[in-house]
Amino acid sequence: MTLTPAQDSDIEAVAALVNGAYRGDGATAGWTHEADYIDGQRTDPAALRADLTANPQALLLIHRDAPDEPPLACVWLEPLDEPGDEPGDEPGVWYLGMLTVRPDLQDRRLGRDVLAAAEAYAAGQGAHRMRMTVVGIRDTLIAWYRRRGWRLTGETRPFPYDDHRFGVPRRDDLDFVVLEKAL
Repeated sequence: MTLTPAQDSDIEAVAALVNGAYRGDGATAGWTHEADYIDGQRTDPAALRADLTANPQALLLIHRDAPDEPPLACVWLEPLDEPGDEPGDEPGVWYLGMLTVRPDLQDRRLGRDVLAAAEAYAAGQGAHRMRMTVVGIRDTLIAWYRRRGWRLTGETRPFPYDDHRFGVPRRDDLDFVVLEKAL
């Protein structure tokens, strides 16, 4: 599995990939969608560019079958080496987010391969532990990560109800759970 850093020319396609997987309707979004409880987009090109600019150590990695084809999957990796970025952070802890696989390919084990490649990439950069947040009601997705060695920390984070950059919640009981994995 090859993951390469997204270039600026990839950002539009990555935003479309992420929105299709996270917010497409149940028929086209695959099993990982959030459309039943969050409306609107998950991201857009301007937000991705702004996040990359604001977090210069972060990486938006993509996987594609061929160099001239659109991305089939992506993942966000970011070192959390500065105490205070996340509770309990210390050097060697990385954040993994926005793991996305094109919905019609989610039965190819591509997500497993991207996750393993992202973990290996971070480990190769000195990570010894990874953290992520997942919307707490996503039991099936949380179980998927747990089967791959991630564990619930018991920590929760509030859902950003006042920030619609990542979508408009359809429920008032959303939060994030924190998962982590030793590498």
